[in-house]
Amino acid sequence: PNTKQQMLLRGQNLLGYKHFPDSVVEKFINKSSENGIDVFRIFDALNDINNLEFSIKQVKENSKHAQAAMAYTVSPVHKIDYWLDLAKKFEDLDVDSIAIKDMSGILKPYVAFEMISKLKEIISVPIHMQTHATAGLSTATNLKAVEAGIDNLDTSISSMSLTYGHSPTESIVASFEDSERATGLDLSKLQKVADYFKNVRVKYSEFEGSLKGVDTQMLSSQVPGGMLSNLESQLREMDADDRFEEVLNEIPRVRQDLGFIPLVTPTSQIVGAQALFNVLDDERYKHLNIETVNLILGKYGKVPGKINKNLSDLAKKVKQEEEIHEDLDSAKSKLRSFCKENKIKDFSQREENVLSYIFFPNVVEDFFLKKGSKKETDLEQLQEEIGFVIRE
Repeated sequence: PNTKQQMLLRGQNLLGYKHFPDSVVEKFINKSSENGIDVFRIFDALNDINNLEFSIKQVKENSKHAQAAMAYTVSPVHKIDYWLDLAKKFEDLDVDSIAIKDMSGILKPYVAFEMISKLKEIISVPIHMQTHATAGLSTATNLKAVEAGIDNLDTSISSMSLTYGHSPTESIVASFEDSERATGLDLSKLQKVADYFKNVRVKYSEFEGSLKGVDTQMLSSQVPGGMLSNLESQLREMDADDRFEEVLNEIPRVRQDLGFIPLVTPTSQIVGAQALFNVLDDERYKHLNIETVNLILGKYGKVPGKINKNLSDLAKKVKQEEEIHEDLDSAKSKLRSFCKENKIKDFSQREENVLSYIFFPNVVEDFFLKKGSKKETDLEQLQEEIGFVIRE
């Protein structure tokens, strides 16, 4: 109870891959606050402030910590002034802190020093930073961030660190022992945490990517760790492992065509899937994902750069399905009907269940079918089985 719980929230996307109406966003934040979330790290894949404003307001209304995150990327349109301006807009929304979210691990040490030094001059709220270790820059970047006055850093316990994760907690703690920025954390206690998670990591080994050290190709492709491991898994399932490098090379080209969007959920999945199609079809944009079309047509917000005109014209020709915004009442009604049809307990009476159903309908239906037919003594094993599905 003395440790604050934090979650990552994708603004109007919440936990899904599309925008949800304000009523769903409001209810989700209310229930998350009620169930124990203290800090909400809120970001938007396009850094579109319009996609963040409502979420930030709802977190503040629940008297919780609203942390606005900048999805860091590198492109001709993402200069230092871009980030300074974005941070000021966040502060104007009365956020409690601002985070630099370097999901690809491409923030260079001296760039971080300059950015944080300048941010400290213009904003008064605390600054957090998370940078992944994928490209081998993270520990040096963390050190320069501290020198520039960063307030908080994200790290990973050593047994879950590096490759697609963060720098090791113990290494960062040790780096600042006997200095004015000493953390006060006990390395011997951290070692016990590390020992515990060694076993946890083994349990989830089948979901790990193949990266053993660092991948400096990230410095040009900007593919975040989670996207990289998912891409490997997809190609493996399609017996197309040998085309991994082709897809990796196609990703920055698609990203440029789509206006230099940052690669983070859901845009990383959109760009990755489109790059996959482009390579496997042996023809660029022979097929357009509906998500790619929606991104081009502005349904995810405003992209930072200019979209390739030929691609834009192509997207406008794709027949659009009528957009359906799932609301709480219709979702509750659907879930109630599902439970009745399958002769299981009515799970729609709990608001958390309805919200889960909105985000992950297929997974949730499977979960309730099994839960409704199992004895309570089987539920621990069931939670574990379904947990794998949801996490994957």
